[in-house]
Amino acid sequence: MATESSSPQRTRLGLRAASIERFASQEYHLVLVNTPDAGKNYPLVEALRIGKAPDNDVVIEHPTVSRNHLVVRRQGDQFLVQDLGSTNGTFIDGAQVREGFLRPGALLEVGDVQLRFQPQLKSLEVSPTDDNRLGDLVGASVPMRQIFALIQRIAPTDSTLLLIGETGCGKGAAARTIHKLSGRATGPFVIFDCASVSENLIESELFGHEKGAFTGAVAQRVGCLERANAGTLFLDEIDDLPLDLQPKLLRALEDREFRRLGQSGGAHKFDTRVIAASKKDLWAETQAGRFREDLYFRLSVFTLTLPTLRDRKEDLPLLVDALAGNPLWGRLSERQREQFSGHTWPGNVRELRNAVERLKHVADIPELASENFLREYNGPAVQEGESLPADFAGAFKESKEALVRAFEREYLTRLLSKTKGNIAKAARDAGLDRKHLYSLLHKYGLVQPSAEAEDKEP
Repeated sequence: MATESSSPQRTRLGLRAASIERFASQEYHLVLVNTPDAGKNYPLVEALRIGKAPDNDVVIEHPTVSRNHLVVRRQGDQFLVQDLGSTNGTFIDGAQVREGFLRPGALLEVGDVQLRFQPQLKSLEVSPTDDNRLGDLVGASVPMRQIFALIQRIAPTDSTLLLIGETGCGKGAAARTIHKLSGRATGPFVIFDCASVSENLIESELFGHEKGAFTGAVAQRVGCLERANAGTLFLDEIDDLPLDLQPKLLRALEDREFRRLGQSGGAHKFDTRVIAASKKDLWAETQAGRFREDLYFRLSVFTLTLPTLRDRKEDLPLLVDALAGNPLWGRLSERQREQFSGHTWPGNVRELRNAVERLKHVADIPELASENFLREYNGPAVQEGESLPADFAGAFKESKEALVRAFEREYLTRLLSKTKGNIAKAARDAGLDRKHLYSLLHKYGLVQPSAEAEDKEP
């Protein structure tokens, strides 16, 4: 029989395994904790009645449990507990409630009987559509057509959605497509980039502020949550949201209300669908203490992982034509098509867009056919004391991403040189998981596929 101490570990392991699935959704359960049936699992779907009477969905024979003790009702992405006039009361995390919402990991006490509220991620099996376009998204590869099918399924709902994928792989396009296919399509689509706003201004940007709330607040400001009312709020780079602001965002999403900075009156109600995006494995970030687990569960009602461009190179002809706005791929020379197909695309579709913009103006000039228009950093090794190349004239976000890519490639090149290609030693020296190191090496074309199969721990 499972015990309380073993159950969370089993759940965590299941979540960790599911977090690497391309498509996942949350299921919710109540798990008995302190009875002879500890570990028994009750799925939560729409409503679950709990009590001693035999006609309840969950029958608990215990002297402190009333015949009809409580009901748990699903309301969108939340679960509302309602006490039914029980004798010994209903408690959530030690606080007695008549009504209250459950949060991930909450302890629900029914008299003296304890149940744990546990969300679990479940991998979704998705059959691909026959279409190669959906909204702002383009792709004929199986992973993309599976994404199209899933978006068509979940866009009409108001469920919160978490998009995972490398920078530039189309998370913004996916979010816009979901908005356009939803019942909120006529409402606003508001983008908030957590990485592009300084930490001391993020709270004001999200929730707004009143005049005089802080030095420099010379007028009232309406925040993103308020501007997105009746529409969709896209929280890009959510992994960069500071830890101290995460509980405030969680509280706003749970209560569907917020207060502007400096506001003394009542809270503002809002009706907004939230789509979040992360360039990192957000579950791994929770385990490292860099992201709140309860906010992770609140955001990941559905999780969709977007493939990198190097994992769907069969989509290049479609993407090139779509980004150019005309049939460009067929006009490219064989040399140019080879360059595109052989490139590792560390910047993904965003990098492809820039390459197409440069190329479409000269595609029909024969003397330029052999020129390499792809700007992946392949310069000479940086010597000790020298700086990596940086573009200080471009947009901040793109310049920063280009510098990070240059650093990663240079670091990995030196690492492999130092370890003479020994991947196991390289992973240890870098403090990286070997699988993660391989993904970085593949990203920059620094390892052959056969090397991974031959890799052995010395």
